[in-house]
Amino acid sequence: MSDQANNPTNAYTVPSVSIATARTGASSKANELGMRAMQERAYAKRGEQYLLIKSPPASGKSRALMFIALDKLHNQGLQQAIVVVPERSIGGSFADEALTRFGFYWDWQVAPQWNLCNAPGGDEPRAAKSKVGAVGQFLASSDKVLVCTHATFRFAVEEMGIAAFDNRLIAIDEFHHVSSNPENVLGSQLGAFIARDKVHLVAMTGSYFRGDSEAVLGPADESRFETITYTYYEQLNGYQWLKSLDIGYFFYTGPYVDAVTKVLDPALKTIVHIPNVNARESLKDKQREVDEIMHGLGTWNGVDPVTGFHLVQTKEGRVLKVADLVDDSDAAKRTRVLGALKDPAQKDNRDHVDVIIALGMAKEGFDWIWCEHALTIGYRSSLTEIVQIIGRATRDAKGKERSRFTNLIAEPTAEQSAVTEAVNDMLKAISASLLMEQVLAPRYEFTPKNAGAQDGFVYNGGEGYQDGRTNVGVNEATGQYHVEINGLAEPETPEATRICKEDLNEVVTSFLQDKTALERGLFDKENTVPEELTQLRMGKIVRERYPELSEADQEAIRQHAIAAMNITQQAKLALAQADAGGSTVQGSTALLDGVRKFVNVRDLDIDLIDSINPFDAAYSVLAKAMDEKSLRQVQAAIAAKKVSIPEEEARDLSKRALQFKNERGRLPDINSADAWEKRMAEGVAAFARYRAQAKAAQAQGESSND
Repeated sequence: MSDQANNPTNAYTVPSVSIATARTGASSKANELGMRAMQERAYAKRGEQYLLIKSPPASGKSRALMFIALDKLHNQGLQQAIVVVPERSIGGSFADEALTRFGFYWDWQVAPQWNLCNAPGGDEPRAAKSKVGAVGQFLASSDKVLVCTHATFRFAVEEMGIAAFDNRLIAIDEFHHVSSNPENVLGSQLGAFIARDKVHLVAMTGSYFRGDSEAVLGPADESRFETITYTYYEQLNGYQWLKSLDIGYFFYTGPYVDAVTKVLDPALKTIVHIPNVNARESLKDKQREVDEIMHGLGTWNGVDPVTGFHLVQTKEGRVLKVADLVDDSDAAKRTRVLGALKDPAQKDNRDHVDVIIALGMAKEGFDWIWCEHALTIGYRSSLTEIVQIIGRATRDAKGKERSRFTNLIAEPTAEQSAVTEAVNDMLKAISASLLMEQVLAPRYEFTPKNAGAQDGFVYNGGEGYQDGRTNVGVNEATGQYHVEINGLAEPETPEATRICKEDLNEVVTSFLQDKTALERGLFDKENTVPEELTQLRMGKIVRERYPELSEADQEAIRQHAIAAMNITQQAKLALAQADAGGSTVQGSTALLDGVRKFVNVRDLDIDLIDSINPFDAAYSVLAKAMDEKSLRQVQAAIAAKKVSIPEEEARDLSKRALQFKNERGRLPDINSADAWEKRMAEGVAAFARYRAQAKAAQAQGESSND
């Protein structure tokens, strides 16, 4: 996929992730109560007052909640359950389910008047406020389940107060919409519910990092939750049909509609997300863009009167059914198209629709199992949104063996006046691709060397655990890798231990959203020492994210996070090198083989991991995929921005220099041949200058006051 000959566009491809799965069928097998693997794992924790379920799209979170809620209502003494969803369209996920048919004890039933997502009125605040009265009536009734939007729930809590919801279960779907920011009302209300401690909470999300990198909960509140994590790796590996997921980035020049026709394969069931009208890629006429995409597919043959789908005949004579979710000029027409897409009678009909063109719709909660290709034009403002879009294509469906996500990005070119804007878009695309690699990678269990074998892990390709060497173990059932690292700092408190086990991806996400780290790591490699990224930038992110933790815990989290990122990236690099040498590794063990290749050539220690630029693997792909002239132009633009060492960075370098002195008995030498030692010495000098300037300013201030 990486060479231009295989790329039908006039531009360049950045291939990113390609995960092959074992197809064990485990994630779709049900137990005697009708629960799939993730649901069974969540149900085992049903007695907890505060539950957080982190699980990919399509893993069955809605039904997991039904099982837990029914047990809380029947066995744990709770009065009622209130399910809160971000938008009305997702309310359908919580419609009646005859769970007893599959072996469960009770059925899930929502009386029609209590599914407020179906009540008249849209998602706008006025309609949401009008439904507050219905929430009050429900609380006073003996009925058991209510479904409403985040907006309706917020207004109801504001009007009735926290205490009105005592002894009830509140379940928040798509939890990443919430934030601990005081301006996020729902986040503040949740904090108040937890402080009062009279409700049970179940929070569910397919992507627990927010695109704006705000924490969802404050650390104290988050530590109250029991977390159930079901990874993408487990989900995809346990599918019955889907064999592989490819994620690719295509750079294009000229109008995007020309590039779309070259990457849009009419044989694949596809969702096309066109850019927002304010985006740089937009042609500022959304309907014309839809028309041109359809024109690229073939000849328009009218509209199906029943479904409202456009009929487009391809050159080969096949008639494609295209759903236009962009046109909002005729409400009745739009309702007909949406109704046809959601028609339960067509759920298992692969040929019901072929292509869906959308702008703001068909993202989270949109369930079209047959989707094989999510094609998105332009970067998306948040990583969360990209993960949600990819989730549209990762459903398992009969006969669907391969799935892909393609992001079309405008390439920075010499003729472009807005080079900076183009570079920003490109950085966001690369950042998203790197994040998806972390999300799709198995979970790591890091320990210091000689920590001993752990239960359930097969070590060193079946050779077994061996004392005195760096061991790598894999647990196929949970999709975890146990990797030993010499000199690794271990967390000291339960909270830091939880973060190292559960939240490394959130830390890596913050790192990947650090524009300075990305710019310098990718495009200013000559002037950037890896430790500036791995120790200083990552260290700063961990300190800002977990200010309440000790320095020792912050350092342990930093080491675990950079190890997770660098080992994944180096594994990818090892595979790419093996591929270039003709020894392609296929199948679900590919990434594991890459990890082994990286680990086994040396004694893995934390200093080695810190000395690797986390963006090396991404750069090696970019260098092949981008036009050399464009690449040089971007590098020049980034290098020109380089400034002297900022005060905060100088302070951090001084701290590292002190550590260096404690270990070596001398301060770093500014003339050292070692780039990192030289950089620490420069930091000490810069920090001394800042302190001298501050003292001079203070003295001047005092003399002027005399």
